[in-house]
Amino acid sequence: MVFRVKGVAIDIDGTLTFKDRSLNCKAVEALRKLRNRIPVVLATGNISCYARTTAKLIGVSDIVICENGGVVRFEYDGDDIVLGDVVECLKAAEYLKNFFEVELLDAEYRKSEVCLRRRFGLEEGREALRKGGFDGVKLIDSGFAYHIVDARVSKGRALEYISSELGLNAKDFAAIGDSENDIDLLDAAGIGIAVANADLRLKERADVVVSKKNGEGVIEALEFLGLI
Repeated sequence: MVFRVKGVAIDIDGTLTFKDRSLNCKAVEALRKLRNRIPVVLATGNISCYARTTAKLIGVSDIVICENGGVVRFEYDGDDIVLGDVVECLKAAEYLKNFFEVELLDAEYRKSEVCLRRRFGLEEGREALRKGGFDGVKLIDSGFAYHIVDARVSKGRALEYISSELGLNAKDFAAIGDSENDIDLLDAAGIGIAVANADLRLKERADVVVSKKNGEGVIEALEFLGLI
């Protein structure tokens, strides 16, 4: 398979990290080999300050996708560009309180979505929102929390936005991930790679599933792409 990679978009938690969310330092070393060669975009469901700090510690690129595509940032000291509307997400969270125990996470920091502790069934939550007429939002599982997200945004659409700003196409990118919230990211990219510990739905949509988990899988993916 021949694919000319002009950029890499990669999930953080569960992909670059171990299950306990500690960074795989070998994967970080591998990514650093791409510095000043091609754009590297970190994509996460987490908040901006987490994403940009992680990007700075990794030391490859300051370009990040945060809040599952609802926020993007190009520079560490730059501004958050908000692509999602948090208002409907907040209304949906209030509605879910009629049926489930709802605990918001990082509410004071999130600008485009609502993050919830995983205290009820995902499909039950989705069904409740559907019956409540909340067609403008979607409930997704990052593997660490639930997220009520503006239905118009995703990691994939954020990659398209970033690519355009960089003078590239999202199809110029390879994407690597592990969770359901990475599906749109892999779909938007020219080639999508799932690590071995990935969600089954992501594996089904990926172009390639590597044999190793988490950061070791990232290294395997970069080797497969001929980048290291």
